[in-house]
Amino acid sequence: MAAPRDVPPGMENFVVGLIGMGDMGRMYAERLSEAGWSVEAAVIDSVIASYGPSTKMGAIVGGQTSCKSPEIAAFERHLPADVDIVSCHSLHGPGVDPTNQPLVLIQHRAPDASLRKVEAVLGCLRSKFVHLSAHEHDRITADTQAVTHAAFLSMGKAWHANRQFPWTMSRYVGGIENVKVNLMLRIYSQKWHVYAGLAILNPEAREQVAQYARSVTDLYKLMLIGDLEGLRTRLYAARDKVFGTAAWGGDEHGKLLIEPSVLSSFALGQPSDDDPATRRANNHLSLLAMVDCWAELGIVPYDHMLCSTPLFRLRLGVTEYLFRTPALLDAALVTAVEDQTYRSDDLEFTFAARAWAECVSLGHFETWRKRFESTQEFFEPRFAEAKVVGDQMMKKVFESSSKP
Repeated sequence: MAAPRDVPPGMENFVVGLIGMGDMGRMYAERLSEAGWSVEAAVIDSVIASYGPSTKMGAIVGGQTSCKSPEIAAFERHLPADVDIVSCHSLHGPGVDPTNQPLVLIQHRAPDASLRKVEAVLGCLRSKFVHLSAHEHDRITADTQAVTHAAFLSMGKAWHANRQFPWTMSRYVGGIENVKVNLMLRIYSQKWHVYAGLAILNPEAREQVAQYARSVTDLYKLMLIGDLEGLRTRLYAARDKVFGTAAWGGDEHGKLLIEPSVLSSFALGQPSDDDPATRRANNHLSLLAMVDCWAELGIVPYDHMLCSTPLFRLRLGVTEYLFRTPALLDAALVTAVEDQTYRSDDLEFTFAARAWAECVSLGHFETWRKRFESTQEFFEPRFAEAKVVGDQMMKKVFESSSKP
């Protein structure tokens, strides 16, 4: 048991059970075990339906899934009425130190006394508690993850389709490129079901993934017909909606989330064809479409900074840097229309974004798994190096964003 001073009265024999949560479950089990709580873990299909009806009277049950709608529905269907429901979700991956990271607590069906017990148990994580409803959680999770995941999943699929390792090519050199490559590799180094569950099970996420594919397609069509003015008008309007009319001048949201010097510090080696004289601007279709999608859906990502993950801050930060730096944004738009260098890459990216959206709309977990794992296998040799670089990058970003 934990040290007596850490245990509120009445919790001397309190038992915690963790059921089938994969990497995050292992992280929870290790942290809770180190703090002295009794922990059991098992991986069982349909565990709520199988074990819910026999849950001990007065117990507190919760889950750690990234999508709460199906989890809560299952609890309500299979748990006895005398069982309390307090769910949770750590808004970070298993490799991130949970200290000071947001930890959502959902007091769905429980008195305050039960919530206090859950807080006492999870206090060993040293995270920041954020109290939300299940619906609020799913909306915020979708707003902060669905579109960005779709972007980086599509990037990886496009590079895979073209048989490209972007870190070996001079046209993918630079601060924004470093972040795009590292985040893509970080996502594909995880288990497929993490991202499938968020996109397919979360009803709030489905429309966002679909809109992202529409935004990619619409912008790509404007590029193909050479409509620079149409592209500029649409994306300037999107910029103003998402970042505010003053933000691109650097005022409305204060300093940038990521210092430009940080972006250029984390490359995966030196490209084999590196020649500064031949480097070209990128149109950054993936990031342009991200902001266009947010604008179309009326999403302002800054509204959810309290619940943002380290990865989301990095994704938002690199997008913010592009859109709040007028010269960079204008260069991207001109490149999109006038430079054919990335046109085949953008074609594969558009195909990939539409395919992920179709997979989500149909609810095909097996198709998602096959698509994800084929690309995962292609990039797997660089995962170990990418993790080291990515961890350093996120630590730097977190330290930077923690400063006043």
